[in-house]
Amino acid sequence: MKKRKLVLLAVTMLASTLLFAQGLITPPNGGNKKAVVGERIGITDVTIHYDRPRVKGREGKIYGTGIVHYGYTDLGFGTSKAAPWRAGANENTTIEFTSDVKVEGNNLSAGKYALFIAMGADEATVIFSKNSSSWGSFFYDPKEDVLRVKVKPVALAQSKEWLQYEFENETPNSAVIALNWEKVKIPFKVEVDLIKTQLESFRRELRSDKGFTADAWAQAAQFCVDNNTNLEEALQWSDYSINGVFVGQKTFLTLSTKASVLEKMGKQDEADAAMKEALPLGSEQDVYQYGRSLIARGKKEEALKVFKMNYDKHPNNFTTLMGLTRGYSANGDYKNALKYAKQAVAIAPAAQKAGVEDMVKKLEAGKDVN
Repeated sequence: MKKRKLVLLAVTMLASTLLFAQGLITPPNGGNKKAVVGERIGITDVTIHYDRPRVKGREGKIYGTGIVHYGYTDLGFGTSKAAPWRAGANENTTIEFTSDVKVEGNNLSAGKYALFIAMGADEATVIFSKNSSSWGSFFYDPKEDVLRVKVKPVALAQSKEWLQYEFENETPNSAVIALNWEKVKIPFKVEVDLIKTQLESFRRELRSDKGFTADAWAQAAQFCVDNNTNLEEALQWSDYSINGVFVGQKTFLTLSTKASVLEKMGKQDEADAAMKEALPLGSEQDVYQYGRSLIARGKKEEALKVFKMNYDKHPNNFTTLMGLTRGYSANGDYKNALKYAKQAVAIAPAAQKAGVEDMVKKLEAGKDVN
């Protein structure tokens, strides 16, 4: 009798929704809420559309019942005789990925999928189906499954009244997506191959209007340097940023980027030649930051030469005084570093004055400021 009532309710709700599908916009049936949540993992957009049921005083009566049945069951309506839970309410819960991903270590192609869950007390099977347009799981067909992964439900300390999908434990190339409802969490990990997807994106974008600037080609090349990958193509990109028809420009950015590619490839003489051409084209801030990068790479004497060149071109300037402070300090000459730090304090912008005063104190104590 109870099952018959549940089936009748489901059919009534479905019929009501279909009847008014072309009518005015109203809230979802059953007091549920429509929701969408998304996050970018690397450069991959992940978007979930779902309906949010609430507990409504049914704590302890959600899972393993007619609300969220365990495993697969005949819902008494539709074509499926062994349907999982719809992982939400009303029509299909859907999840969409704009690039290929891994779910719990398993490959899943870019696309939009229905999201189902075969729930269990100690284990849940998360199902990705290529049929993302059906209503709930009444018409579920296992032949349409693209991926199934098994995960462990986690007990929540506090009850979650409204079902909610959340992104947790984010890293630059991964996140855990968790369905939280009542006192149960169902988590699954999504990972992207950030370097692969980023390079594929660069190749597409550089052929579009975004590729009509030299800076775009230099940006793509620098990404490869920063991630020590795809250096041969990066060299081509950096060359195009300098010499490409209509696009190419000789600027500090393009030449210094090519120098960084060449250095990463072990072609130091060519890198030095490109950097020698770049330095006169740089702003005082460009050159200052380059000098700091040399210190970070342990090239202290070379950094001091760069800072001196910058000071000669822009004397008694706060940025170039700071460069000499850092350059002399990196080389252990705290006396000269202190001299220029005191000069920098006198003309420091208000927002940076305290920081420079701290550098003076360090130098007076014989400590490096870098």
